[in-house]
Amino acid sequence: MLARMDPVAFHLFGRPIYWYGIFVAAGFLAGMAHWSLAARKRGWPADTGSDLGLWIMIGGVVGARIAYVIANWSHHAAAPWSILRFDQGGLVFYGGFIGGTLAVIAYARRRRFAILEMGDFAIGAVPLGHTLGRIGCFINGCCYGAPTEGPLACTLEGVSRHPVQLYEAAANAVIYLLLLRAAPRCRRPGALLGRYLLLYPTARFLLEFLRGDIRLRWLGLTVAQAISLVLFAIGLALVIARAGAPTSETDVQPAP
Repeated sequence: MLARMDPVAFHLFGRPIYWYGIFVAAGFLAGMAHWSLAARKRGWPADTGSDLGLWIMIGGVVGARIAYVIANWSHHAAAPWSILRFDQGGLVFYGGFIGGTLAVIAYARRRRFAILEMGDFAIGAVPLGHTLGRIGCFINGCCYGAPTEGPLACTLEGVSRHPVQLYEAAANAVIYLLLLRAAPRCRRPGALLGRYLLLYPTARFLLEFLRGDIRLRWLGLTVAQAISLVLFAIGLALVIARAGAPTSETDVQPAP
């Protein structure tokens, strides 16, 4: 049976520093490293990766927190100051994905990149950062799984549960490697983004059946499953549409 670590990594000036925050920060740093290397390979300005990472970090965190607060409004309405306690968990990935997407679009327009090419560039690092974030979720004890007596079960507050956070971390790690391998062959703008939208929403849809925390539902599905279906449809349409599109022989150069 898996054992969960203490959510508190250490104390700094008498205040607890949580593993969750450390892993989320590590995820963003890993993403920036990926983008910086990828930008260098494309011949783009050296600051493209770090600049994009900053935009995505702000948009993603704000979007993820807004989604979490909406989903748990009764709690936050009673304790408004808790809305700003990012360090204790409380980020919804799909909210962050939407916020990050808006940030990518804004960044692309500001720097005069083609939006689909920037989408392909940005999406390559998302599953890498997501992998680390889900490990942080496991240590924090949030986003937990349904009860089980299986060999991989972990104990949370006396209940044996699926370590669904680690399942998702493993799925994201595989998706990252698949995208990394596919990237050189995806010469049509939007093709890599489309592949991600086929892979992750499929994994998330299935893993939702193993979640044990309170889930918002709509028409018999969790909200995350409904969003996964929409994103999968967008990914399928994107892959089909880009199959006959001209390849991008020369990357769009950003404004100085």
